[in-house]
Amino acid sequence: MNDHLSTAGLTTERLRRYTKAEQDEILGAGADPFGVADSGLTWLPKEDHFGIRLKGRLVAHAGLLRLPLSIGGAGTEAVGVGGVAVAPDLRGQGLARLVVTAALDHARTMGPQYGLLFCRPPLVPLYQRLGWRALKQDVHVEQPEGPVVMPLRTMWMPLRDGADWPTGEVRLLSFPM
Repeated sequence: MNDHLSTAGLTTERLRRYTKAEQDEILGAGADPFGVADSGLTWLPKEDHFGIRLKGRLVAHAGLLRLPLSIGGAGTEAVGVGGVAVAPDLRGQGLARLVVTAALDHARTMGPQYGLLFCRPPLVPLYQRLGWRALKQDVHVEQPEGPVVMPLRTMWMPLRDGADWPTGEVRLLSFPM
């Protein structure tokens, strides 16, 4: 974290709930807060939520959801990370790192050996700095009309020592998170 944000009054916590009201508290009200509405995708809600409060105000969030995958025809699971949000007035001060780290600490207790996320191309460098790795191949995800190629960048992270991403076609056997 840089010197601009004091740690006084900063708390990281597992959230009991995360609704549109909490999202609006972080990002403000808006029709497309994550900039992905034009993808036309149907998304799953996250089940586990982590937040950062600054003097009582919710200023960052990351959510988790266990997901079924097929990689090279073999079934496995990943922990999907999504809904990562940082208040616009506090970006660039390390809050994304803090909230994603808190979420990943929990993800490592959930069983799957991979973390998975989808992001807009401009966010790839941010996630790479946090240790995520870009997948080179297309990823197919379920949608109401059937499987489609994920139009966003797919990134992964090992959740266990020695975990390496297998080779082969990748299919998310659910809607994305």
